[in-house]
Amino acid sequence: MPSTNNACGAVAIITNSAGELLLHLRDNFPGIAWPGHWSLLGGATDPGEDPSGTIVRELREEASIAVETITELFEVRDENGSGSMITFFAARWEGDETLLPLTEGVELRYFEPRHLPTPIPPYIRDAIHRYLTDTSI
Repeated sequence: MPSTNNACGAVAIITNSAGELLLHLRDNFPGIAWPGHWSLLGGATDPGEDPSGTIVRELREEASIAVETITELFEVRDENGSGSMITFFAARWEGDETLLPLTEGVELRYFEPRHLPTPIPPYIRDAIHRYLTDTSI
């Protein structure tokens, strides 16, 4: 059963000029939310940190990504994983994801929206579809 808590986090739906989505293959370690799943870059909010600070820090820490503009989209609770309220952001990043210094997880890869990999946490897949429906990338 998922935990119910007041924890928060932030993730980024990162696209490139080709309209592809940057996804992150999570480590397959016991005890983490959604082990071995494709997800979005991001993480937990530190005490005293707001979601926008969280996503900037997490992008830098996990993959040394700096984006010029990041837009807050919406919040979704990870009902079946951590139980955290997750703030979703949108950003663009152009570059070769295979050259990024990944500090967490197994792999970063761009995917065409119609060819998303599996498995993806349901709340992430739903949020990506919501974003794609609401936005023309």
